[in-house]
Amino acid sequence: MLTVLSPAKSLDFESPLTTRKHTEPRLLDESAGLIDVMRTKTPADIARLMHISDELAHLNATRYREFDVDHTPANSRPAVFAFNGDVYQGMAAREFDARDLTEAQKTVRILSGLYGLLRPLDLIQPHRLEMGTRLATTRGRSLYDWWGTQVTDLLAEDLAASPGSPVLVNLASNEYGSVIDVRRLGHRVISPRFEDRDAKGRPRVVSFYAKRARGT
Repeated sequence: MLTVLSPAKSLDFESPLTTRKHTEPRLLDESAGLIDVMRTKTPADIARLMHISDELAHLNATRYREFDVDHTPANSRPAVFAFNGDVYQGMAAREFDARDLTEAQKTVRILSGLYGLLRPLDLIQPHRLEMGTRLATTRGRSLYDWWGTQVTDLLAEDLAASPGSPVLVNLASNEYGSVIDVRRLGHRVISPRFEDRDAKGRPRVVSFYAKRARGT
């Protein structure tokens, strides 16, 4: 069984790490190709493309320029510790012991616009490139076109090697989950929906609580 999550916009590259263990992203050559595309964009282009402020656009233009394909502990950190949004706070990976991290490495995957598919201990560098970005490349008009079937095929390999039944628990957002071709995957996919009740007792999704629940 595998569980897939979305990444987070909020990043933490400062707090102390609780492990020295790390692995290398498996689709790094593809990431390098995307970085080459993003390096052709001006900060103004990036701001329009991602609908972000000029300040964030300049920050990410610098990140693309400084991106090093050679990922090391000196310039990167494991994804599960680098992402710092509500999902990852709910996961509380900094409280994991060695056995927890080993289990997570086998059973958790993180979808990424830049890296495609990550394991928790895969090293990443600071970046922002959301899966829904309408980025034109030689492969099409979006990141879904860029990744094609690669993410699905790698997930299928991981499912075949994972412990337990070949079931994918999809805790990713629609934006990220859409990169998975469920028919091609060929295995059962379960997509939980976390709801709270409003003042009248009606069920509804409250984003903050739903994200924390996914991580937990």
